[in-house]
Amino acid sequence: MTSLNLPTANRTQTILNLSTPKNHVIRPESYNRTVYAAAHVVADPLADIDPWLEPAIDWDKTIEFREQLWSRGLGVAEAMDTAQRGMGLNWELSLELIKRSIAARNARGGGLIACGAGTDHLTPSPDVTIDDVIAAYEMQCEAVEAAGGRVILMASRALVACAKSPDDYKKVYRHILSQLKQPAILHWLGEMFDPALQGYWGADNHDTAMDTAVDIVTDNAAKIDGIKISLLSAEKEIKMRRRLPESVLMYTGDDFNYPDLIEGDEQGYSHALLGIFDAIAPAAAAALTALGEGRIDDYHNIFKPTVPLSRHIFKAPTRFYKTGIVFLAYLNGFQDHFTMISGQQSTRSALHLAELIRLADTAGALINPDLAASRAKSVFLTYGIEV
Repeated sequence: MTSLNLPTANRTQTILNLSTPKNHVIRPESYNRTVYAAAHVVADPLADIDPWLEPAIDWDKTIEFREQLWSRGLGVAEAMDTAQRGMGLNWELSLELIKRSIAARNARGGGLIACGAGTDHLTPSPDVTIDDVIAAYEMQCEAVEAAGGRVILMASRALVACAKSPDDYKKVYRHILSQLKQPAILHWLGEMFDPALQGYWGADNHDTAMDTAVDIVTDNAAKIDGIKISLLSAEKEIKMRRRLPESVLMYTGDDFNYPDLIEGDEQGYSHALLGIFDAIAPAAAAALTALGEGRIDDYHNIFKPTVPLSRHIFKAPTRFYKTGIVFLAYLNGFQDHFTMISGQQSTRSALHLAELIRLADTAGALINPDLAASRAKSVFLTYGIEV
């Protein structure tokens, strides 16, 4: 049996015997929800750059990771915050990523993909106007659609900085949505993920902000496929879900409460666009198979142990969740190193990573325990800890 001697908060170490991997049954043809995994990028650790200042991507490994998501029937939400978009990954590389992913999807003959378009090339400042924000959105949306992608309309830091009222949000979204070739997915990313988005939709209070967001969705429903909200509140998501026009989907972005939100209730359910599905793709695919086949007990038995893992990965400061996502990808063999754009592998502690391993083991999220143990040992040695 493979084991690790993991550090604890009281400066001791405890043995963890790693579990046998679970044999997941995956049948994508059974899915009855539309599901995207927000996929991370694999950094290039051998690039001759200053990592805090310049991003570098290992394109082959990055595309290979998307291939395994598609092979499990999951869609790819491309160039989102999971990929460190606006947090190290600039627009130029984001567009290159979008083009390469769409080309890979086309080459394999299919696969669901939607791509983030925002204003992150526009630096917020007192001189930025609403018209500047519109022009920035137009440029990115046109680029995504020219590449053959569906737009995920990302929240804009520049819009938060220059908007004077909810009407400014309505003006921007109405203008951008009216020009798109196919319906977009809107994204309400909460301030817990990005503090610069505090007050989105023109209000700090989420209920007041929701009124504006629902107005925008209702007024532009024909141009909207759905909306993803990432507020880590099941109550707020359900409240908004019940207010949406019938034709508009709710995509959960709630990495704390996704099993119940996807299952739904007598009044509806959520589809999914989730960062945690990057890390637990096999379990997510098996749970979706069970849900589609009406095996509700199996659905919850598969998903339930993944929730503590997800809550740990996305714990405050939530914006650092990407470190846990990439750490699991390294442990599971989807990349050959634990290196991230902007050096963000350093944003979580050794104790955080140790607890992540414990929870991932319980969740059945370690695909190859021997490989995971070997790689964990190499990481903890960098902290001066022999496990």
